Amino acid sequence: MEPEDAPRAAADFYPVDILEDNPEVVQESAGAYYSTFGVQAGTSPEYYSLPTGEKVKLEDASVCFLPMYRDEPKHKILVLVNPQDRKTVLAVYLNKSWWSIEEIMKTSDPSREGLIQVQSFGERIVLFILNYVIFGRLERNLDDGMFFLPHSATEHAKILWRNGAAIGFYTIKMKGSLCGRNTSECYMLPVLDTAFVRRKHRREGLGMKMLHDFCQTFATEDALGISCPISTAMYQVCHKFLLAYPEEQDRLWQVEAPGDWCQRVNIWLKIQLESSLSYRKVTCQATSEEAESCHRESFQDDEPRPSDNEEMNKDSRSRETTEKIKENKDYIMIEDEFTPQPPSKESSNQDVQWNAKRRSEKADIVENKPAKQVRPSF
Repeated sequence: MEPEDAPRAAADFYPVDILEDNPEVVQESAGAYYSTFGVQAGTSPEYYSLPTGEKVKLEDASVCFLPMYRDEPKHKILVLVNPQDRKTVLAVYLNKSWWSIEEIMKTSDPSREGLIQVQSFGERIVLFILNYVIFGRLERNLDDGMFFLPHSATEHAKILWRNGAAIGFYTIKMKGSLCGRNTSECYMLPVLDTAFVRRKHRREGLGMKMLHDFCQTFATEDALGISCPISTAMYQVCHKFLLAYPEEQDRLWQVEAPGDWCQRVNIWLKIQLESSLSYRKVTCQATSEEAESCHRESFQDDEPRPSDNEEMNKDSRSRETTEKIKENKDYIMIEDEFTPQPPSKESSNQDVQWNAKRRSEKADIVENKPAKQVRPSF
């Protein structure tokens, strides 16, 4: 008998709908099933059929336990991996049955629609699969060199549900929460830490939907953070969002933990500065090419005498020096305006806080031990 054909608890229900809200029970069931692999030598082998029709033999070499949380390695789930590439997860063992990745993303509960806060253990599994498996291994842009670590067991997160499926998520570091297990520093403002939308649902305005929800959730806060580094795609989402909601331009900051004023950069001002410098560079290049073209034409029509060449070179050097001085002055003025200033005495009494946990390294699935602290995508 093939495990995927075994009867399940309900015909059209999925793990997030039927799992007990008890991680220990789920892990004990997986452990009992895993222990049977050592006594199946004389029995006929079992296989799991992939959606593609390919079959994977269920044996010790094709299964392993993965820790769900980076801060609690004892909580694990049993997964089926590709024997030729053990970094690729094919299915998860839950409720005495194997479930494909896409099945775990589904729900039969019509009330799960839009951005819903993660609360149950089943929703934690959906968050883990979205983050560590789908984004980390299947849909990550390898060019940006970024990925998310497994979240903590108490991570404040919202999953984006649409038409009975989980298609994205975002997580928040709450104001006043610890920046890490080995520090006493706390976030000084709410920080949007990680965000992801599945590839087939991108360019539908869902990134802006998440940013708007984040801002509305903390409508009374004077400052909100987005943990850095921020990906290029996320900057584009921020640009569109701040154009659509100019009232948020003074509230959104790129921050490093814990989010003190010296660890913040206003996102809107940074976008404007980079746009200004980029435009100025293109303009200067075009002006230089035009001047060079005019000089060549003049030289062909009326070739100057040697003394004229010397005067032209002097004038050109003088003009270039003047332009460089002017450009440097303009840049310094922009930088001065762009650099965030410490709050006034009134605002210094308000708590604000931050943390970012992104690092750039390659994501590897780790068996029976937590992922290394490395380091997100719209």
